[in-house]
Amino acid sequence: MLLGVSQPTLPADPVALGTALEATGYLPDEGLATAAYLALVMHRPLFLEGEAGVGKTALARALAEVTGRPLYRLQCYEGLEASHALYDWDFGRQLLHLRAAEAANAAGDPAELEAGLYDRRFLLARPLLQALEDSPSVLLVDEVDRADDEFEAFLLEVLSDFTISIPELGTVRAETPPLVVLTSNRTREVHDALKRRCLYHWLEHPDFEREVAILRRRLPDVTDSLARQVARATAKLRSLDLLKPPGVAEAMDWASALHALGARELDPDTAARTLGAVLKYREDTDRVHALTRGALFGGG
Repeated sequence: MLLGVSQPTLPADPVALGTALEATGYLPDEGLATAAYLALVMHRPLFLEGEAGVGKTALARALAEVTGRPLYRLQCYEGLEASHALYDWDFGRQLLHLRAAEAANAAGDPAELEAGLYDRRFLLARPLLQALEDSPSVLLVDEVDRADDEFEAFLLEVLSDFTISIPELGTVRAETPPLVVLTSNRTREVHDALKRRCLYHWLEHPDFEREVAILRRRLPDVTDSLARQVARATAKLRSLDLLKPPGVAEAMDWASALHALGARELDPDTAARTLGAVLKYREDTDRVHALTRGALFGGG
């Protein structure tokens, strides 16, 4: 954290936070704004679950912008190890340091030289360590449901006291706990122990008027009429038994694609030609094509 750099005043209540988030282009409902505010003032991680594309990751980015904090993102995946999330030693630089010492005939005491190899300058900080050192910050742990059980247990330990022990250097503790946002698409159930550590919120797809507002805010060149037609058609697609119902992100892609084609309305033929912007599985596009297109994408 740089000295002398003032931080934005934190919002006074959930309403103020919601207003601040809206100013960044993120439009939360009252429940989400309240959950985010409580996570901020209580220093508790916020665990967000919901379908892909409903705005979980985008919330973390918006919160970083509102609070003026740096954002560190840890993308989870199967096989993720603690070293990839915490820190690693830069073996290449350590080797160069050894060779430079030998060339200068400055090897000296082997124990002292070995200790010098584990100086902070040779440490590669990963997102968890970066978030603790650069305090205060926002830490996004994205798609935690994709990580293994072992990593989930390790993460729970870190989030319990926001400290990391580095055997060669000592303990790193955040001066101010980071605002932690964990997201899950619910590909598997996350253990109760981790959820108990967090405040929890389930993100639904936005209602019609909110989705129209999001499209208009994020895509100001798209007309109100086209935004409404896209929002209405996207809602219809979500009501089908699709492998991957479209989220807000896909609705924005669809509206952008239609605007790029110069479309002023979403007619059945244009909708059929641009389904690749909103549906991402062949089975889903086949299912939609098999239905009466007019019933799905008829005007309005």
